[in-house]
Amino acid sequence: MAAVLLLTKTMNIEGQNNIDYIWVWILASRLNVAMQELLVRGYLYQLWKHKYNVIAATILTTILFTAMHGGAFEAGIIPVLNVISMSIFVTLLLEYTDTIVAPIVVHFIWNTIGAIILGGVSVANDYPNLLNSTFQGNPLVSGGSYKIEGSIIVFVVNVILIAYLFILNKRMSGSKLYE
Repeated sequence: MAAVLLLTKTMNIEGQNNIDYIWVWILASRLNVAMQELLVRGYLYQLWKHKYNVIAATILTTILFTAMHGGAFEAGIIPVLNVISMSIFVTLLLEYTDTIVAPIVVHFIWNTIGAIILGGVSVANDYPNLLNSTFQGNPLVSGGSYKIEGSIIVFVVNVILIAYLFILNKRMSGSKLYE
């Protein structure tokens, strides 16, 4: 996603910050993500999946995951759609890989590269950023003041990944998974 923004000159990297003990911030990101994913998809999703079904569990955990990212509501509809689509994507990834490690890794990459490295995740403004990234042009594409998380490009990529994983999951397990 950042590559698309960089290639279209919607995102520019204009400098670098010195972050003392950057490894502590990366570790904090890892722990934050692991706790979120273990709670939402590792425990609650599995509980609701067994009690109800995959669709109900996906809906319930997506509502919870979105509520946990409440800053997106202040940013507008696109950031909310991006959080919702990210939740659905990592849930499908969990189903496809059958391991909680995959959602943790994807979520960690998003938070660490997007926020700590690129400084492009505005709702995670409690993290320092290594690079000074600026976003210009059409706010629908650039994300405007909400940076990557406000960009429609994130939503489009997430929808493509959702469709791809949905198809892979259907092929892998037949129609039983989504009945």
